[in-house]
Amino acid sequence: MTARQRRDFAAPVVLTVFVAAVLVPFLSLLLASLQPAGTPLTGLARPDGIHLENFVHAWSAAGFGPLLRSSAVIALAVVPAAVVCATLAGYALATMDVPGGGKLYGYLLLGLSIPTEVTVIPLYYDLRALGLTNTVPGLALAEIAAFMPFGVFWMRAHFATVPRSLIEAARLDGASAWTTLWRVLMPSSRPAVTTLGVLYFVWSWNQFLLPLILIQDPAKRTAPAGLGFFTGQYNVDVPLLAAATLIVIAPVVLVYLFFQRHFINGVLSGALKG
Repeated sequence: MTARQRRDFAAPVVLTVFVAAVLVPFLSLLLASLQPAGTPLTGLARPDGIHLENFVHAWSAAGFGPLLRSSAVIALAVVPAAVVCATLAGYALATMDVPGGGKLYGYLLLGLSIPTEVTVIPLYYDLRALGLTNTVPGLALAEIAAFMPFGVFWMRAHFATVPRSLIEAARLDGASAWTTLWRVLMPSSRPAVTTLGVLYFVWSWNQFLLPLILIQDPAKRTAPAGLGFFTGQYNVDVPLLAAATLIVIAPVVLVYLFFQRHFINGVLSGALKG
């Protein structure tokens, strides 16, 4: 077997392994959610009939209506603001001579190495002093700040690959910095911006620790935090837990499927430019 034949054989094998690693857990979760409530399960098991009442019971028992609405409000507050801030900061650091820009960028990169668990307690006391605990604005500000280091890194890397001649030509034509960004760079930056927006939505939706610490009102909890409390109440009812988990992750899957093409283009564009 030649080297090329080995590569042609190995590629689909590796792809199949990765696809199985992603799909098998989802399949196991789906099959478990269709089992009769209270059924003890181990591994993959074909359901004895389709018991959709698990989803109805999980929805009503956990009160997922307000929880999903709260998660949606927070995500819709966080994602646009974080994407705009990251885009503007990345554009400035990549194309302008910002005083102290190198040090500022270094501090932002340092933020990537600091885990949320280290900062959540000081953050709680700071927000409490400002009267922002147990509020949607307080949680949104905390998430925006937590997401900013990666967003600035991502957008700066994207704008750094733009030919300088393109930016200089726009400036020679009298375009302002804002016009250059909006009319010259943004049309070709949509995959990068969309990818960042999808990542931000997934991170905001799946955020567990920050809502758990900063939000004490059960009516304002997010879906993952509510799922955590639901798990404590129904930790032995696997089908019910599986149904509740699918309810929580469904919006993330739908958003990814809707923006799949733009997301893949953004990731591939970043990889090829890197």
